[in-house]
Amino acid sequence: MSFTTARKWAMLEVIIIVALALVPLFVTFPYRVNIFLSWEGAYRLSSGQIPYKDFGLPLGYGYWIIPALFFKIFGPQMITLVKAQVFINIMAGLAFRSILKSLGATSGVRLLSVLVFALSYSFSNFWPWYNHTVIVYELVGLSFLLRAIFAEQVRSRFLWLAVAALFVFLSLFTKQDGGGMAFMLCLGLLTYNSAVTRRWWDVPVFAAMYIAIALLFILPLMPSFGYWFNHGQPPHSSRLAMNDFTDEIMGNSNWIKGYVVLAALCVAARVKQWSTWILQRQEVLFVLVTVGILGEAAIFQVTSYTPPDNNIFFHSFAFAFIATYLCELLQVNINQGKALLGAAFLVLFWWSGTWWKYVGRFTDRLFPAQELLGISDPTKENVVSRRNYILNYDSTDVPVAKWVYTDLPVFRKIYMPASTVKGMERVLALPVVREKKEGIKVLNMTELTPLAVVMPYKLETGSDYPLWYHLGVGMFNKQLTAFTQKVQQHHYDLVLYEYAPTLNNFYPFALREELRQNYQLVDSFLAPRRPTNAVIEVYVKP
Repeated sequence: MSFTTARKWAMLEVIIIVALALVPLFVTFPYRVNIFLSWEGAYRLSSGQIPYKDFGLPLGYGYWIIPALFFKIFGPQMITLVKAQVFINIMAGLAFRSILKSLGATSGVRLLSVLVFALSYSFSNFWPWYNHTVIVYELVGLSFLLRAIFAEQVRSRFLWLAVAALFVFLSLFTKQDGGGMAFMLCLGLLTYNSAVTRRWWDVPVFAAMYIAIALLFILPLMPSFGYWFNHGQPPHSSRLAMNDFTDEIMGNSNWIKGYVVLAALCVAARVKQWSTWILQRQEVLFVLVTVGILGEAAIFQVTSYTPPDNNIFFHSFAFAFIATYLCELLQVNINQGKALLGAAFLVLFWWSGTWWKYVGRFTDRLFPAQELLGISDPTKENVVSRRNYILNYDSTDVPVAKWVYTDLPVFRKIYMPASTVKGMERVLALPVVREKKEGIKVLNMTELTPLAVVMPYKLETGSDYPLWYHLGVGMFNKQLTAFTQKVQQHHYDLVLYEYAPTLNNFYPFALREELRQNYQLVDSFLAPRRPTNAVIEVYVKP
């Protein structure tokens, strides 16, 4: 392939990655469930607070680095998190493209795979979340690791290994499960490559670099880091059981198992002499990366079970591998116009669920659904369809279509239930808020963490202070006891508590009982989540 042709392919791939990543900048959003955690962690970091010194969390702080930098540049508005995610999605797409390039995927397959990756994994991720960022850091680390594997010069190889070690550690420092599997996958790839090339120093050098980087990050954070960072030690628990894995993998995981079968058939049909094939580094590494990603996805869906589509990064890797082998076996030139265009249309049809919801808004107007009649009117025929065969009697539910915007700048382009918006206005109008202003002591156990900027109030700090309040996950009995004592002593001027009865101690239930005994409940309104099954309660000193 000529340089000019290669440059055109590269431009097309980058255009797909960047164009789909930029879409969120031109739309508005409903308030995202759990995004409060992303906001507060980024806000604390951007304000100069130090993790495990000023606040604790059971993860590393790698996830919050990019959002915190964007807060520094653009300010702490909620929409800044979306801008940070645009950058993360571009970084992910470029890393995936680099991996395929190192593994020798043809231009046509690489272009289609980038399209699959962008549609299946990036396009639906408008907001940053650690279960996504952990994989992005892994992809960046893998892209640099593969560059090191195929580098001929020792200096270049060790430089790429160092950068790979940094990002693979950031993956671990974002979330332990994905990051740990990323490290093991890298060791597996390096071990195979060392066995073939006899470059035995690569494995210990990479491991040493990884450990050195880990120590540089961790040692300044001790001793509180040892308490907060979850590696299964008390008060943490693994929260996993062997049958969680067997039930999910054997009972479900049909996409992953189907890809494994197809990949195995492709390899069996392609390989004629195993002893020769095992020495073809590029081909074998392609197999190892694909199998490793599929295995990681199978485990990740159990260890990171919410939301349920955390592990869909495997689709693009499996597609790239299977398409590469099938095009060769079937002698299809996917690099040519008609074949490539037809395949692109099939990919768009395959992943239409990610983009049709936007097109569907226009088709719903062109072809409105039949009016649903006769539920309580005996003079009209009752119409039963897929839209109304189940009746919803939840009177508390507020459809997203009825959510509204607020004038508060920190929530620009974000809409919420009207009850939430009016409730925030009433909180800001409370005498205790107006009179004390920045000196007010607030405990905000809700998803409205950006109120710290709106009021404003100073966030509490301390090595034992949790970043979020999910009992048994983000805080433990030690922290609950401390909060209980402060409530009993009337330490806070204002307490905002979110009561989510269907979530297991999402905010500690025991503390609500203390608030009802020691504080005065003056207001309540809907929490900004979907479905609207949680309320925010407002407490002041009696």
